[in-house]
This record gives sequence, structure tokens and C-alpha cells, in this order.
Amino acid sequence: MTGTLTHFNPQGEAHMVDVGAKDETHRVARASGRIKMLPATLELVRAGTAKKGDVLGIARIAAIQAAKRTADLIPLAHPLALTHVNAEFALEDAESAVTLTVTVETRGRTGVEMEALTAVSVGLLTVYDMVKAVDRGMTIAEVKLLEKTGGKSGPFVRSMDS
Repeated sequence: MTGTLTHFNPQGEAHMVDVGAKDETHRVARASGRIKMLPATLELVRAGTAKKGDVLGIARIAAIQAAKRTADLIPLAHPLALTHVNAEFALEDAESAVTLTVTVETRGRTGVEMEALTAVSVGLLTVYDMVKAVDRGMTIAEVKLLEKTGGKSGPFVRSMDS
């Protein structure tokens, strides 16, 4: 482990980290996750014929909206002016799964890791909501930060092993 827990003051109380003295830098974070489902459910998603409509289109909008609203959901996250959010889906026949990868960017004093992770989580939850009528056994898994750049702590790239 590296670093210290910055969301606690010297008295051990939770607080929002003061980022006022940090330099503004270009910050990027990329996160991913997947939802496993029955093969028939994956075909509904692929065909766009789910009863509620375009599953991936709605989930993409939900992911983008979630990135923008992260500070409303994560109590100590800073509200950020995001400059770009991209949500990409991949359908995996062999695993009967949908993978969502989200990239979030800003120019600011704090990173966008939480925005990327929140976007992935909400995007996958939206997939679940859109097709739960036919498959309540879906599993959301492997939500993780893949990489981040910008800021004092430097870059992070997840190794293939973790």
C-alpha cells in the first residue's frame, strides 16, 4: 500500500480533502466491469429487442449521467467539471457477458477515478434493470480501475494479474 488515508483529519474524523493548493492538470481515468447473463438475455441485448428498448443506448446515457453526478452519490467526492465521458460496451459470447469500459476526463485539481467507477457501476445496473424481467440471475462483477493519469500521485496502470 502507498500513501495515507486522506479523507480523515488528524482527529480521525471524515472530511473533504482540501485540493485548493493542487495544480490543475489533465486527468484521465478508465474503469471497467461486466455483467454476466443467460445467453438468451445476451441475444436480447444484442438485437435491441428487449421490452424496455435499446438496453445499451440507455445504459450508455446512464453511465454518462452517473459520472456527472458522482459528487451527489459519493459523500466526500468533489463536484468536478468533466470535459469528456466515453462509455463503450463489448458483448462477449463465450462468457455470455457485457463488458462496460468508461473513460472520464477533466482538467482540475483532483482525479476522476470515482467518476469512472461510478459510471461503470450505474451503467451495468441499468443493463440489469432493462432486462431483469427475463433474467434476475445476472451477476455484476469485476468493477475496477484500469488506469489513471494526472496529478501528484502519478499514473496508475492495473497489471494484467490484478
